[in-house]
Amino acid sequence: MSSSPAQQPTPQLFFQTINAYQRTEALKAAIELEVFTAIGEGASTSVEIAAKCEASERGTRILSDFLCIMGFLEKDGDRYSLTPDSAMFLDKRSPAYLGGITEFISSPMLTDAFKNFADAVRKGGTTIAGGGTVAPENPIWVKFARGMAPMMALPAQLMADLADPEANQPVKILDIAAGHGLFGLAFAKKNPSATVVALDWPSVLEVAKENARGVGVADRYSTIEGSAFDVDYGSGYDLVLLTNFLHHFDPPTNETLLRKVHATLAEGGRAVTIEFVPNEDRISPPDVAGFSVVMLGSTPSGDAYTFPELERMFANAGFSKSEFHALPPTLQQVVISHK
Repeated sequence: MSSSPAQQPTPQLFFQTINAYQRTEALKAAIELEVFTAIGEGASTSVEIAAKCEASERGTRILSDFLCIMGFLEKDGDRYSLTPDSAMFLDKRSPAYLGGITEFISSPMLTDAFKNFADAVRKGGTTIAGGGTVAPENPIWVKFARGMAPMMALPAQLMADLADPEANQPVKILDIAAGHGLFGLAFAKKNPSATVVALDWPSVLEVAKENARGVGVADRYSTIEGSAFDVDYGSGYDLVLLTNFLHHFDPPTNETLLRKVHATLAEGGRAVTIEFVPNEDRISPPDVAGFSVVMLGSTPSGDAYTFPELERMFANAGFSKSEFHALPPTLQQVVISHK
């Protein structure tokens, strides 16, 4: 029985990775030039796309070919077309358009954190002055609130379906670090008896209030301005939402917050947490587990926590039990913790 030959070492992964900035900048250029929208509107050759995008034919051809290589476009002869993913997320006419996210994801606050990443590894946290993304009233969160909303609409809806499936009883909700507000608003839209209190920095809450007015629930939507660690929440909440917040801090800091959350809940109340929750090996699933590197670069002590780690934090804060729920097809997971 013959064995297959051993795979020969190749530098391909090294070159793909060290040159990955070219892929990033090509995608950003295509979004800025609205290449995907032009193709969605019917332009298909490099000449036609260039005319719509007010760019050179040579530049458009080379960029479009590279987008095909990356998997964002398809090509048949000299004609380009959108992939299903690009049509959904990169054509500006789509309600799921994600191009606006680049203003947040590519902001200097995030990208500068990786320019001297070895220093962050040596230090064990961000080298950005003032605490990185968790600095008080950081303006980056306004960009986040405006840019990330399309990406959060589906997980928000799925989370509301999971935590309030019947949606036929009054429910009082505190949405901590509300951002765009979509998570709390998903409950309010689904349940006409739900009231939501959103907590965030004042400038960020302006985005959430715009969105509340946009979906017609402003009369059931109020706000608390300030830091989740400092302000008075009030009491009697049935649900407290912790959406993509705990990963910014270390476990002792989170437990301090969670004790405050526990105290504000009514009897029988629940904390509903959405996070990137890796498996216990901390390397799978790759897109989820890789989120920890974002926290290393951009925060002093944040991380992507496994379910046992989250479960321990909630237990230490006084919660009786926590349940883990996958949230397909999204990359995120939900943890529901009972008072």
